[in-house]
Amino acid sequence: MLTRVRAPRSSLGLVVDWETLYDEAARARIVDEPAKRVPAPIRTAFERDRARVVHSASLRRLAAKTQVLGPQADDFVRNRLTHSLEVAQVARDIAHPLGCHPDLAETAALAHDLGHPPFGHNGEQVLDRLAAGCGGFEGNAQTLRILTRLEAKSADAEGRSIGLNLTRATLDACTKYPWRRGTAAGPSGKFGVYDDDLPAFTWLREGVAGDRRCLEAQVMDFADDVAYSVHDLEDGIVGGRIDLALLDSPDELSAVWATVRDWYLPGVDDEALVEALARLRAVGVWPGSSYDGSRRGLATLKNLTSDLIGVFCGHVHAATRERFGDAPLVRHRADLVVPEATAHEIAVLKGIAAHYVMRTPERAVIMDRQRELVAELFEALVASDGRALDGTFRADHASAADDAARTRVVVDQIASLTDGSAVEWHARLTGRVPA
Repeated sequence: MLTRVRAPRSSLGLVVDWETLYDEAARARIVDEPAKRVPAPIRTAFERDRARVVHSASLRRLAAKTQVLGPQADDFVRNRLTHSLEVAQVARDIAHPLGCHPDLAETAALAHDLGHPPFGHNGEQVLDRLAAGCGGFEGNAQTLRILTRLEAKSADAEGRSIGLNLTRATLDACTKYPWRRGTAAGPSGKFGVYDDDLPAFTWLREGVAGDRRCLEAQVMDFADDVAYSVHDLEDGIVGGRIDLALLDSPDELSAVWATVRDWYLPGVDDEALVEALARLRAVGVWPGSSYDGSRRGLATLKNLTSDLIGVFCGHVHAATRERFGDAPLVRHRADLVVPEATAHEIAVLKGIAAHYVMRTPERAVIMDRQRELVAELFEALVASDGRALDGTFRADHASAADDAARTRVVVDQIASLTDGSAVEWHARLTGRVPA
């Protein structure tokens, strides 16, 4: 039973009653949990969900997984864990004034990258190809699999793992793409559930028509966009890979706009992007010169990221309130409204980072080596017939019904590895180091 907790007044003066806004169905778990025998602090269901994700092994592993650059590239740059913590803070800041439960939004943000394999999206693409025979691979679908199956915490009456046994509302908030592969007109190749995880997915989507995302999932998704658009830019500038002064060159700007169209907004024209950049440059702390490595320069960057986050979140909050009014907005009662101008500004920031960091020849060579490593590791694990897997995955492999199910177990094992452990496993099992 959820203890009735009233949140502090929101920025609109609203007092939010969580038990009314999130009913028993929203707070339900796949397996009912009896009250604790040992006295414990009173916590809401969503506070318990947050704690379970915070204490999970999958979250800890993100500290050694690639965000943009590998975790070993620089002590300053973000890894998947620090990125997730920043997304969680942004999500919480967006959720609270809208009336969403801030712990629920924060949990979804903390969990949003749990399914990422070693080497980020580069590793994801390789695993998707290698797993074609068992339904492919997608980081968001892997996140749901971790939360409802792979992360050991709870079991059903038959002894099958049900993962962290999170509430329905939290799992729904963690589901960025609430559809199977090829069944919705979402981003190309993106989906949120594998076929053999459909029972849990069907349960969490009970009462929801179609593939509409809940508001908390939209908050998480937007917070992710905001966080990596400003923080990848900051990392690139401090690392000497991005010089904002170069954007004064028409040729440089044209190349950046091409990257924006290739990666993020295919139909946007130069005029819209130029206007978006002008708005960004109008932010009071936009650097007026190249980064010089000084404390003053770093402070300017920190203030810029803070101001940009505030501007983006403020515009979205205002647009959402304008459409849906002042009542608390939760679950499937509203949608997050992102103004087109804000979407363009975020895409410009992402495009700058992509062009100067992720599209460099040096980065291309590294990514080729990573893809080769993941493919060779997959082949070695398949050839081991389960013997080289960790204990939990070895048991899954032994009980798998067919080759497709065994392939899925191998993919689960690889996806669980950090960048460093993938390199170590590859060297140990193949005796080779990619050229």
